[in-house]
Amino acid sequence: MFERSRGGENALLIQPHAGGPPAEGVLEEFAELARSAGARVLATLPARIDKPNPSILIGTGKLEEVRAACEATGADLVLVNHALTPIQERNLEKALERRVVDRTGLILDIFSQRARSSEGKLQVELAQLKHMATRLVRGWTHLERQRGGSIGLRGPGETQLETDRRLLQKRMEMLQKRLEKVEVQHTQMRRARVRSELPRVALVGYTNAGKSTLFNALTGADAYAADQLFATLDPTVRRIALPGGGVVLADTVGFVRDLPHELVAAFRSTLSEAREADLLLHVIDADDPLRDERKAQVEMVLHEIGASEIPQLLVFNKIDRIEGAQPRIDAPGEARAAVWLSARDGLGLNLLREVLGERLGLRRVVGDVHLPTDAGRLRARLHALDAVRGETHDADGWRLSIDLPQADAARLAAQSDGAPLRALLPEQPEFPDEPHPADRFSVESGT
Repeated sequence: MFERSRGGENALLIQPHAGGPPAEGVLEEFAELARSAGARVLATLPARIDKPNPSILIGTGKLEEVRAACEATGADLVLVNHALTPIQERNLEKALERRVVDRTGLILDIFSQRARSSEGKLQVELAQLKHMATRLVRGWTHLERQRGGSIGLRGPGETQLETDRRLLQKRMEMLQKRLEKVEVQHTQMRRARVRSELPRVALVGYTNAGKSTLFNALTGADAYAADQLFATLDPTVRRIALPGGGVVLADTVGFVRDLPHELVAAFRSTLSEAREADLLLHVIDADDPLRDERKAQVEMVLHEIGASEIPQLLVFNKIDRIEGAQPRIDAPGEARAAVWLSARDGLGLNLLREVLGERLGLRRVVGDVHLPTDAGRLRARLHALDAVRGETHDADGWRLSIDLPQADAARLAAQSDGAPLRALLPEQPEFPDEPHPADRFSVESGT
């Protein structure tokens, strides 16, 4: 037995890894997670694990090193950047005489602090109870010796555990029912937005990439934004005006490396804003040296929630941190277009609005065009797009009144027989061909 500290803010971090040193950025991110939860990081210990110890995860020699480090630094909390089984967590606490929290428990703690809406609080509590259900025995170790299989040895410890488990199960069932009701309400709201024919755009990205700051800049809302992990949990939805029409923009929870599956399941209604969007704005920290890896992690979570097939527009945010960087569009007019901007300073927002309008088909080309007699293929394509509003024919060819999305018009105009459409398109801004200062990183968008 040991008496847990009521503080629990002075943390020692353990970073398990296999083979070589820990991957770049892993330790820094875990330390930032700890600080986001309110802990003060005193020290970090890497722990090479070639074969996990089923009882304590790490080796006995490393356990002694952790105990000595706790004594030397005064740490009253040990955070492990790995999922621990209940028995591993219990044995580590017993050996170290300090509270031990694994990666899942740490993220759950942050989520419990950040949730603001009633739905978010229900989702966090449900995930916490599921995580806690297998760890109840820790709270009753002082009664373990009273348990047994013989008459007279079935003490209050077993009774208390059974009671707690029943109470937990009832609470989880109640929370599940309440969440199902909330999900029905949100589904009806989303269906109403579909019926209104407003395109839906969702902000996704690694946590702390600047999604909420960009959301506020585009909508004029006051969603909470801070330079910390998981600043936003609850989805916020606003209507914004773009060139050619309006869209519905949703801010969603940020993703992180190795996001626990139970959290993905608990926040399925929150993430449904991304799953049911017409376009995803994938916000990336342009100044992050690990941005390619972060991008891959987001793609992995999108695949898990069934949103990997939804079209994406890459938004490289925080160019204000890159010396000499200016707002720009990479590969304008193409599906792999990327916008470079600073949501904090408002730089490049108009470029983003223009690209959004084009990608969503909001900007349209309307006018009259003359097609020569050898442009039958282009005429057929315009009819296939239902872009022809009127048509006359003479000896020189066809005169058409057309109305179609600018993106479709630009695609047709770029083809060998598309010259008649080019006069209707707005002039494209010129972009420099020389390497941009921001290009010192490799970009998967092809820039």
